[in-house]
Amino acid sequence: MAEKKTEKKKITFEGALARLEQIVAQIEEGEVSLEESIDKYAEGIKLIKQCRTILDSAEKKIQILAKADDGPLAVGGEPEAPEQK
Repeated sequence: MAEKKTEKKKITFEGALARLEQIVAQIEEGEVSLEESIDKYAEGIKLIKQCRTILDSAEKKIQILAKADDGPLAVGGEPEAPEQK
């Protein structure tokens, strides 16, 4: 039995999100049978888990990078100006 594309290789966040949007559209438009809808729903759940994993990993990387920096980070990536006394 052939494996689904999402299970064969790691998918990017953007790829997973695009596939989720496609699945939702197919289900909402009634393009698929009940059985197929259930299968697509299960695929969507797996994609959501992958997206969460990718986002968690990105958040951890950002936290590590922020800690490695000498000073605090400001919104927009600009370093905050040091306080003058």
